[in-house]
Amino acid sequence: MSTFQQPDPKDRPARLTVGVVGAGRVGPALAASLQLAGHRPVAVSGVSDASRRRAAQLLPDVPLLSPEQVMQRADLVLLTVPDDALPGLVEGLAETGAVRPGQLLVHTSGRYGTSVLDPALRAGALPLALHPAMTFTGTPVDVQRLAGCSFGVTAPEELRLAAEALVIEMGGEPEWIAEENRPLYHAALALGANHLVTLVAQAMDLLRAAGVAAPDRMLGPLLGAALDNALRSGDAALTGPVARGDAGTVAAHVAELHRHAPGAVAGYLAMARATADRALAHGLLKPELAEDLLGVLADGATPPGEGSGR
Repeated sequence: MSTFQQPDPKDRPARLTVGVVGAGRVGPALAASLQLAGHRPVAVSGVSDASRRRAAQLLPDVPLLSPEQVMQRADLVLLTVPDDALPGLVEGLAETGAVRPGQLLVHTSGRYGTSVLDPALRAGALPLALHPAMTFTGTPVDVQRLAGCSFGVTAPEELRLAAEALVIEMGGEPEWIAEENRPLYHAALALGANHLVTLVAQAMDLLRAAGVAAPDRMLGPLLGAALDNALRSGDAALTGPVARGDAGTVAAHVAELHRHAPGAVAGYLAMARATADRALAHGLLKPELAEDLLGVLADGATPPGEGSGR
């Protein structure tokens, strides 16, 4: 459980004016959190109706301006655009002279470290990469969820204290990630969080198809326990037919998925193979049972009645 406490106002360093370029789900929440710490949001940019609504909800009375105008007004600018858009945005801001010397430029991309900010660095900006390891909804609940949230932080040595201070002020906990490890770090989070949403949504769809009236209520306790066990025990928490080597059960699963949800077959097989590999490596799946199981998984991509091809 996090022991984070907001710093006493009298102990806080000089407050900064804050701007947001890209009013997606992340930027307004971070700016609102910095506002709670005493900083002052002064401008936000957003194009879509959804982004404008988010900005109005989380940052009321903060004007919506162009990215260049945001840069002019703010000491600290949050660049919270999609990963693929970030390099072009930074280059454009630097080329148009929008970057000011001494300006803190913070991006929230998990994929990139600070090197993506090099064009702005050459213009005198102070580069920070602060990625909150959290899923965002675009609502005020996001600000509350930042309490105790880990941030993947990459910063030049001389800016580490500044990066740490900003994360702590937002209620987060800094985790230092080397520049070269950012893509791997981000892949790990995507595998664990983004793919989890897909798996849960598929599971709910299948339960509805099986006649379950409240799949969310059924899955909630099960998934909560599975997540808790996995975080505590890692591979030792593996259970179910794959870890037990129940090839017949897995074959029945695959056959039903082919009949009722063919789009889920590839994901089921891929995760079952990965689970089997880990269960074997950790001594949970007996080698004598693994051969039949792996045979079922090898045949599983072919719908029943069409021949296995083996």
